[in-house]
This record gives sequence, structure tokens and C-alpha cells, in this order.
Amino acid sequence: MRWALVKVCLAVTVMVVVAFAIPLGLVIKEMASDRAFSNAERQAAAIGPTLSITTDRKQLERAVASTQAGADGRMAVHIPASDGQEPIEVGRRRAAQADLDKTRKVASPSIAQAPGGSALLQPTALGSGAIAIVEVFVPEGEVSNGVATAWLVLAGVGVALIIGSVAVADRLGVRLIQPAKRLAGAARALGDGKLNARVPEDGPTELKQAAVAFNSMADQVVQLLANERELAADLSHRLRTPLTVLRLNTASLGDGPAADQTRAAVEQLEAEVDTIIRTAREAKPQQVSGSPGVGCDAAEVIRERMDFWSALAEDEARKVRVAGVDHPVRVPVARPDLIAALDALLGNVFRHTPEGTAFAVDVHSAEDAVIVLVSDAGAGILDPEAALARGSGSDQAGSTGLGLDIVRQMAEATGGDVRIGHSVLGGTEIRIWIQLDARVPSAGRRRHRGAVRRRKKTSASA
Repeated sequence: MRWALVKVCLAVTVMVVVAFAIPLGLVIKEMASDRAFSNAERQAAAIGPTLSITTDRKQLERAVASTQAGADGRMAVHIPASDGQEPIEVGRRRAAQADLDKTRKVASPSIAQAPGGSALLQPTALGSGAIAIVEVFVPEGEVSNGVATAWLVLAGVGVALIIGSVAVADRLGVRLIQPAKRLAGAARALGDGKLNARVPEDGPTELKQAAVAFNSMADQVVQLLANERELAADLSHRLRTPLTVLRLNTASLGDGPAADQTRAAVEQLEAEVDTIIRTAREAKPQQVSGSPGVGCDAAEVIRERMDFWSALAEDEARKVRVAGVDHPVRVPVARPDLIAALDALLGNVFRHTPEGTAFAVDVHSAEDAVIVLVSDAGAGILDPEAALARGSGSDQAGSTGLGLDIVRQMAEATGGDVRIGHSVLGGTEIRIWIQLDARVPSAGRRRHRGAVRRRKKTSASA
């Protein structure tokens, strides 16, 4: 906006300067020419009284020498022959004879071209009736005397006007740009989670109205988030009563693997509910996955969660395979987020595949990314694109449609993504691409993903 305003003012000022400077420059040139020839006419008229009295050469030479043009050798007097007298020529003649004859014939002043300038031809009637001509030579430099200086001054004034208009436009642009920059900065800050970002309500009327609207929107966003946190806390708090009853009932189950698993699950569920309540009550926004300083060991998290789900898989006669977790694999994902994503995927396996269906978790690590593959031997997903859409599974029995969305958000927070395909086990394969450098995957990286999957299928089929 700033440079656009400067360009507009520059163009308008240049057009105005050109529109006025060119005609004014031509007028100055014409005025200088008129001034030179008017001076020549005055000097030629000074010889008229002498010619009306006498035509004596010596008298005329003294009269010519008394003028400035005559003293400079730029004046001549031409008297034609009459009454038996020979023609008289006083001074140096520069005009052509044809121009003299034409001027004598029309008996009116004229300007003739001469070497190095112009000659003013002033006819004067003599007592004998003949027409004498006074010639005043006007050099080219006198015709254009002062024109160059006037043009330079005019050009300087024009340049000064252009520079001044650009400076004024730049200052006006700054006055307009600063509120716009503050508004853009506040919008970026609000997008980064700084809910206290506000914009000073100053500047031009339109930007002031935009600042008022932005501040009102930010206040409403804060209020809506507060309401959401309160609602999440209230809903989570309501779960405490049935959890307490469930925890008391699990105490009477006695000993045994199933009883221990049930009590552990209840304790974990109660801890998760407490975490939700505490998080919802906090006013500060939580740090998201992929932010600097957030990370965990994916191999450790997968081993821990697979220990939990393997016990349930054993009860349902499911075969479980885990690969690639024998060495640390650091990922820029918060540990709770990775746990939630894995539990969502593995929980879907248990909920949407029949008992006895095998599943596997594979981890592939590279220099710039980590790939987590969760595959099963179930019936597969008929519409992968719809499954990845938030809430798309809410019309299915026992599904909220948010599990895959949780996984997708976790992956995209690092610059990766989630893909759904067919696994070598015969069912669904969900591939999580976690970007280690938090950049959007390029075309080359996508080709690398396909290579990883082909290697995986080859090794599995082997």
C-alpha cells in the first residue's frame, strides 16, 4: 500500500509538472525572442530622426555609432539611389538583398535570416520619398539569452515538486501502513495462540473500524474458548462419580490377570479425566505438538502402549507384531499426544475388527522423518478419504469419528500427514508420517514414502 501510494503520487506529480513545464518553457523562449527583437526595434527607431533630417554618410555614421548595436557593429543603414545620388551603405550588411527589396516594397518591418542569427529590417521614409532600411543584427545567443537558465530553474522546481510529493506520499503511506501492520501482527499473534493480542484503535477511519472489529472478535474468541474449557471441565467432572463406583467395584474382583488389567484401566481412565479437568481449567494455551522443546521417544511410547494392548489382544486371541522399536526414535511430538494417537488407532482395531484379527505396529526412521505403520487383517476401510474427515464416523455404531482426526492433527502439526491404504495383512494400513524438521513434505519425500511401503510389503511377504 505504501509503495502503491508513492507510485500514484509520483505519476500524478510528473504529469502535472510536464503539463505545465513544457508550455511554460516554450513561453519563456518566446518571451526571450520578443525581448531581443523589441530591443532591436528600439535601436532601429533611434536612427529614424537622423534619416528624416539628413542622408549624409558622416552624419549617419556618427548616429549609428551612438547606438549600442552600432557600437557593436550590428547595425547598418541602406539608402537607395535617388535624384542622381548613389546608394549609401553605412555599416556591415548581413541580410540578403532580396530581403531588403521585399521589406522596401511592403514598407513594414520584417525579420530575415542571417548567418549566425537574424536581422531586423526597419523601413524609414526619407524626405525624397525613398525608403531607407535600418538593419539591426540580432545574434542567436541574444535571442536565447536567459532561456537555458530559466529552463534549469523550471526543471529544478519540477524535480523539487516531484521529490516533495513522493516524500509526502511516503509519510502518508507510513501513517496508513503502521496501523495495518499492527493489525496484521495482532492477527498472527492471535493465530499463534496469544489470546491477549489486541490492536490500538487509531489511524484512518477504515483501519480504526477494522481494529475495533478485530478486538471485538478476539474478545469473543477468548470468551468462546473459556466457555469450551468450562464445558470440557464440567463434562469431565461428571465422569468422576461413575469412575468412583467403577473403581470400588473393581476392588472386589479379587486377584487375577483380568482383574489387574481392569483396575489398571480404571486408574488410567481416572488419571486421564483428572488431566482433562486440570487442562481445561488452565487459562494459558497448551503447547502444541511440533513446537520447539516438545518431543518424546516414540519407540518407548509404542512399547509401553503395546504392552497394555497386547494383554487385551491375548484375551481376544489376536496375533500382535511390533517392529522397529528396539532403539530410541525421537519425534517432535508431545508424549500425551502420541499416546492419544496410538490409543485411538489401536482402539479402532479392537472396536471395528472381530476377535482373532491380527494387527501390527511398525516403525521406520529416516534422517528427516519417522513413519509409524498400524496395520490389521480386518475387512479394511471402504472410503479412506471420508474416514479422515473429522466426525465422518459419527454415524457408525460406537464411533465418534474423531480418532483418525486426532492422529491427523498430531502428524500435520509436525509437517507430516496420515494416509490410509491396504496392509499386507489383508486389511487396513494407516501410515503416520512424522516430519522431524517440521517442514511440509516435498515431492521427493513422497516418493521416499512409497519406497518405504514397498520395502515393508516385500519383507512381510518374504
